[in-house]
Amino acid sequence: MPINGRGRIVIWEGASLWVLEADGGFAQTAYHAHHAIQITLALEGAFELRTANEMVSEMAVAVAPNASHVFRAHGMVAFLFVEPESTAGRAIMAAAFRDNALSALPSQATQAHLAALTDWFRAGGNDDELIRLGKLFVAELAGSGGAGAPDRRVQAMIAYADANLEVAISLPSAASAACLSPSRARHLFVEHTGLPFKTYVLWLRLNRAVRIYASGASLTEAAHEAGFADSAHFSRTFRRTFGVPADSLRVNSRFIQAQPPQRS
Repeated sequence: MPINGRGRIVIWEGASLWVLEADGGFAQTAYHAHHAIQITLALEGAFELRTANEMVSEMAVAVAPNASHVFRAHGMVAFLFVEPESTAGRAIMAAAFRDNALSALPSQATQAHLAALTDWFRAGGNDDELIRLGKLFVAELAGSGGAGAPDRRVQAMIAYADANLEVAISLPSAASAACLSPSRARHLFVEHTGLPFKTYVLWLRLNRAVRIYASGASLTEAAHEAGFADSAHFSRTFRRTFGVPADSLRVNSRFIQAQPPQRS
């Protein structure tokens, strides 16, 4: 969404946190869907989330992976994106969603985190502190009884893809890295992530391009370093995924940054 003057993006392994102010105090997206679990937070103002069958307007709402939704907001909001195949993501999925795509989060699990994020923004806090706050929130949402990590062979395929995004990645090459046949790898990957391997690789490319572009590179540079054919391909994918143009990330560089993945 267009944002005015202030915002911050931090990315760490398995998650990212976006704190943004809407341009002119109001923002709206088109219908879109993305692979990550989206936790939407009202820091100063309010928002509304809709799918074709649901509407939720609360202080904190989770959006299920791959659920087509539209977003309207005014004021300052935060988006916490969590990879659903991560250990924390699988726990959040089990706790937050049944047959619904939108889930209002209980206030006791969110109020302190909302206050901490708002205080951080008002004080002009640094990125390390924002990452710390994001990790604490993810841990709170995941609780202690989450599902286990995906199959180690699926993890090997993900690691292979993440290390080779700047070049073409095929399912057979990833399957080989995981000591699987392509047919077995195809079925196992969908079973554990809910997505075809090709679609998941596109999600990895998008995350890398967002990180590079938000840190000050051009659209073309970000697209090429993440393995997109060109900036137009990156821009189309970004809009289809987040419902807004990629250049909506280009705000005052003193405030918006993207961090490389950090190991816990």
